[in-house]
Amino acid sequence: MLRIHFTPEDLGRTRVANAPDPLWESMLSLHRLRARDGTLVFGQWRARVRGGLATAQCRPELRMLLPLVPQRGYFPDFLTPADARSGWQAGIDALLHTPASRLRSELELLAGRQHLPSWAAGLADGDPDLLQRLAAALTAYYELAVAPFSGALQAHLDADRALRARSLLDGGAEGLLAGLRPMMRWQNPVLEVDYPTEQELHLDGRGLLLVPSFFCWRHPISLLDPTQPPVLVYPVEKDPAWFGGPAESTEQAVAALLGSTRAAVLATVGIGCTTGELARRLRISPASASQHTTVLRNAGLITSRRNGPVVLHTQTPLGARLLRP
Repeated sequence: MLRIHFTPEDLGRTRVANAPDPLWESMLSLHRLRARDGTLVFGQWRARVRGGLATAQCRPELRMLLPLVPQRGYFPDFLTPADARSGWQAGIDALLHTPASRLRSELELLAGRQHLPSWAAGLADGDPDLLQRLAAALTAYYELAVAPFSGALQAHLDADRALRARSLLDGGAEGLLAGLRPMMRWQNPVLEVDYPTEQELHLDGRGLLLVPSFFCWRHPISLLDPTQPPVLVYPVEKDPAWFGGPAESTEQAVAALLGSTRAAVLATVGIGCTTGELARRLRISPASASQHTTVLRNAGLITSRRNGPVVLHTQTPLGARLLRP
């Protein structure tokens, strides 16, 4: 059990990440890649990634990741720096500048749980060449196993954020935390999280960042070091057809009816998406995104509501039924 202790100030500083954390998704996807469960959701993804790894020129470097990220249990906190919220390169830069004292303490902790190769001693000393090799291995893996599926990851995160936003509007920060059942239970002022080990985390006014994750599985995960910015990564509900399957023919039929771009707009809207987000995800101009949403709104397939400076679009029940396989 993980128990996260809140103060009133922490409640005001609790928020939900607006984009997948690329380093957390990379670490957790390595767990999923080597696991055997979750075949319905991850089976096709595993087959494609394993095929890519078998032919990748950087395969020797990729092996560097395996001893640092065991199939289950602890992996070093320095592999998921908070800076990655600003993007992949920001996270890699932070990793490259990890203090040697932190590298040493976290790798010693990992070594107490499993055997590490001889080069890990140099990494613990902050060897720049080994850090660069690790960064290259991480980047190669991310580009093969995570980046090609960023659209699906973002869509799942957006759907989860929309649900959390409703909980927040209905009940404030405590409503948001209470809405995370059954994997977590809010017992004011403590959030109890199903966890494989006993751990206490006192936020002490720093707030908590909730990070929805596609590759997180079964139970949430947090950092072991309580001095790092508090974060709780939790699994989102996953659509088994995200990698293709029955939904694919439905999408093709809707595209034939509406046109491919407009069908993509309808599918991307989901249960909450702004005009700007649509334009970025579909790589169309904001004017084009606005035009498509107007047509879909007039047809009764989406609704649009202004929220401050942005317009939030959501599917209507009719629009959702149209996409349902």
